[in-house]
Amino acid sequence: MDIKYVVEKNNLYIYLFGELDEHSAKTVKSRIDGLIDHNIGVKNAIFNFSHLTFMDSTGIGVLLGRYKRLKKMKVPVFIQSPSMSVGKILQISGLYEIMPKI
Repeated sequence: MDIKYVVEKNNLYIYLFGELDEHSAKTVKSRIDGLIDHNIGVKNAIFNFSHLTFMDSTGIGVLLGRYKRLKKMKVPVFIQSPSMSVGKILQISGLYEIMPKI
């Protein structure tokens, strides 16, 4: 799992590469929390999943935790460019209800 980010027009874009599962969850959680801490004051957080090839229920938990953290900071969270398989998981889990797809 690789994570890259860019801040553009006061939006934090977080790009995930690879698989978000129980093996990568702890590292992903820690790295994203660091990005959030380092970029306090952004207007929006956007998770780009165009290079995320797999996500399981552990990944959903990671996303929910980051969503709750960002919500306390009053930063809206969005999902961008999920693959068909990841998009299905996000749809079935109801995450699109709290993190809209853009």
